[in-house]
Amino acid sequence: MAETSTRIHNIGYRSYEGSRLGRAYARRSLYSQSLRGAYGLGRSAKSKVLPMLLFAVMCLPAAIIVAVAIAVPGSKDLPLKYTSYALYLQMVIGLYLASQAPQSVSRDLRFKTVPLYFSRPIERVDYVVAKYAAMVSALFILTAAPLLVMYIGALLAKFDFADQTKGFAQGMVSVLLLSLLFGGIGLVMAALTPRRGFGVAAVIALLVIPYGAVTAVQGVAYGTDNTGAIEWMGLFSPITLIDGVQTAFLGATSAFPGGYGPSAGTGVVYLLVVFALIAGSYAALMSRYRKAGL
Repeated sequence: MAETSTRIHNIGYRSYEGSRLGRAYARRSLYSQSLRGAYGLGRSAKSKVLPMLLFAVMCLPAAIIVAVAIAVPGSKDLPLKYTSYALYLQMVIGLYLASQAPQSVSRDLRFKTVPLYFSRPIERVDYVVAKYAAMVSALFILTAAPLLVMYIGALLAKFDFADQTKGFAQGMVSVLLLSLLFGGIGLVMAALTPRRGFGVAAVIALLVIPYGAVTAVQGVAYGTDNTGAIEWMGLFSPITLIDGVQTAFLGATSAFPGGYGPSAGTGVVYLLVVFALIAGSYAALMSRYRKAGL
């Protein structure tokens, strides 16, 4: 019987001796990856088409507004306020949110990779904060870029610097609040199901149905001279909430029927509801991923 010999080969395995980057690095990496993914960066070419197309659609009207303002002789201001721009293009914002919020969270839920994130060193709060911050940042880029185009165009047209800077600052505050509110509720709706299609439908429904209902009831109130109800009805839709806040505090012109936007007193209620929804969205995401991380 032939003898067999046993050999031990040293194939060079060594323990890791580098620095441990920890939770902060993991959180930043997840935020960066999620933000890039919201515009299709680092993904297939097909994944870039819709977000980049919607970004172009958001910026194109701003460029046209600037061109018209410069071309009209004697023009001293832009034909559209900075605070009104996002309201007019709310459908584009809604489509972007509906397409990218599920992309950000649904795949992790569908393929059950969330527990792997929470193994170590990242924790549940890091995952939620990174995803929320990335979605808010993506929406802010989408909504702030056209305002920047308008602002630069207004300065090149030599419109009043102080007025344009004030209007631009008010517009930026408005779209920041919009991004925080829409990003939170969009992620909550998308995180309810691992199926991306259901997430898309849920986000669209949350934005469209309440807005349509509120607008209809406000129209009825205006037609029956019950104008006092108009400002209170705006509390029941995300986009009318933003409209109310910027009308009360940012010098915007209300899009409510007859221009009956909330007063400063009612505006405080609007602001509190917006902050409550933002905080509630964060709490809902934390609760959702407490179960998903098991």
